[in-house]
Amino acid sequence: MTDPRSDDLQALVFKNRGALLTIPAALLATFGKPSAFSVTVGLPLAIAGELVRCWAVGYSGVTTRGDRVEAPELVTAGPYAHVRNPLYAGNFITALGFSIAFTGRNTLGAKLGLIGASLGTMAAVYATIVPHEERFLRAEFGPEFEAYCERVPPLLPRAEPADGGRGSWRPSVIAEAESKTFATFGAMLGLLAIKALGA
Repeated sequence: MTDPRSDDLQALVFKNRGALLTIPAALLATFGKPSAFSVTVGLPLAIAGELVRCWAVGYSGVTTRGDRVEAPELVTAGPYAHVRNPLYAGNFITALGFSIAFTGRNTLGAKLGLIGASLGTMAAVYATIVPHEERFLRAEFGPEFEAYCERVPPLLPRAEPADGGRGSWRPSVIAEAESKTFATFGAMLGLLAIKALGA
């Protein structure tokens, strides 16, 4: 049985996940020292992570932006046939990309510290909210969700998509669902350009 206090904490972190994930961005923007090389290596990774998010959002829709867990249906197609948490996988790729891009001229110790703090913050947030989400999905979809968990890993994607995927690609929802993410991504690009050009 789940400790109600633990579930309350997970729900609180889920509700405030966006604000908590600004911490890595603020660290990089404040202490990062980008170079032309680090931007060239890191920026394509950051863009790739956002493309993974867009792919996932096209299947899951705007419910991913709410303050509480919602799931009108269990989506198991597209990126969800490869990994159970493709949005978070995309975020990690983006964060790694920006971490590399922002820290090109930092000392090795500062670089490792910034990258570790950025990815560590994300890992802590996701380690808290994924069990909260999965508890909801297990209660909502029961054996169907259990069977999905047996076929698809939570973090490291399987190369071949799992059979029996359900859900359809709806690119029309991406602009609405990702508006805040696009704004944050654009702000990070702007800060990266300012810091790189001011070097």
